[in-house]
Amino acid sequence: MHDTIFVGMDVHKATISIAVADGARGGEVRHLGNFLNRADHVGKLVERLSKTGGQRLRFCYEAGPCGYGLHRQITGLGHECAVVAPSLIPMKAGDRIKTDRARCDDAGEAAPRRRIDRRLGS
Repeated sequence: MHDTIFVGMDVHKATISIAVADGARGGEVRHLGNFLNRADHVGKLVERLSKTGGQRLRFCYEAGPCGYGLHRQITGLGHECAVVAPSLIPMKAGDRIKTDRARCDDAGEAAPRRRIDRRLGS
């Protein structure tokens, strides 16, 4: 798993908050910032992240009203992308902080439970 970089995203209509973590267990989670939720900006971001020395990228975000357009774009660029149900994202007991940064960090910890059926869409 050391050859993998995990990318957690908190997706909104206008912006995406991004956090990345190395594949090592207990590795550092870095918040990259907020980016516009537009296809050209997402493409540049994925291109920039893929220049990490041959490491595989695995993207993950919480399912929501924004649909699967982001999923289609990332998988179309040749990377794995999991869309996770909100109930499957782990949260610490009593943790009620819902900032973009905290949510994208949490999304990166979620494991995909089910593959996305390509016939589904929004």
